[in-house]
Amino acid sequence: MNFPEQPRERIAIASYPFRAYLATRKDALGSHKLELKDFSAHVAEKFNIAKIEPWSESFRSLDPKYLEEIRASVEKARGMIVNIAVDGEHSPYAADKTERDKSVAFGKRWVDVATAVGSASIRTNMPKAGDSEPNAQRAADSLSQVVDYAATKNIAVNMENDDPLSEDPFFIVQVIEKVNNPWLHALPDFANSLVTGREDYAYQGVQAMFAHAYNISHVKALETNVRGKEFRVDMPKTFGIMRAAHYKGYCSMEFDSSGDPSKGTSELIETTLKYLS
Repeated sequence: MNFPEQPRERIAIASYPFRAYLATRKDALGSHKLELKDFSAHVAEKFNIAKIEPWSESFRSLDPKYLEEIRASVEKARGMIVNIAVDGEHSPYAADKTERDKSVAFGKRWVDVATAVGSASIRTNMPKAGDSEPNAQRAADSLSQVVDYAATKNIAVNMENDDPLSEDPFFIVQVIEKVNNPWLHALPDFANSLVTGREDYAYQGVQAMFAHAYNISHVKALETNVRGKEFRVDMPKTFGIMRAAHYKGYCSMEFDSSGDPSKGTSELIETTLKYLS
């Protein structure tokens, strides 16, 4: 990919923080909620940024006609989909092969979606398995199939340090290194690993992730654990880790706290511009 150098051009807006305002397949047509096809134009007007990172749940349908409408609307807004954050239910490291096969099929399906809407990559998740602890070899075997398919479509695949157990940053790095395919990369999230309460470990994990990052990262100021405790990101430190890794890809704003997502997103943009400039 040819990445832009101007700081504002490197910023994208994730749809996940706006999930309460975006229509899903569960909402009736004509509801008051914003349609995903209009999200790029909306954020261009509100934030002066037209690049977006849709969440898989924001798609009403995977019908080809619907996907073409999204692509056309983004192009009309002079925007760009930099990545799709895809959440599935099937674990790629499950002991049950049927479960792993479902994970592979799901990943491949979203590669096709990325091709249809004009996204250069997807982020596939790694759900916990009901019958196994995290297993790097089985995860790598499953992801290799998805990545091999993605390569034929010119689509990159990313993995995020999201769940503290199944998506531990060092586990993800281990899986990426086992797959050993240039089409598989890490998606470093600034805050997610902090909820473990192991601050040094979390920042070391982000550093390890940035060593394998390519086109997408998630900028976040804080994260809250299941007990409601907040963990704030050391922004100078984390952007320093990014710079040290010579990361040139996009920074997706993912406000994930209570409060107005527009206000929170604006603050993240301001912070990101400061450190990218």
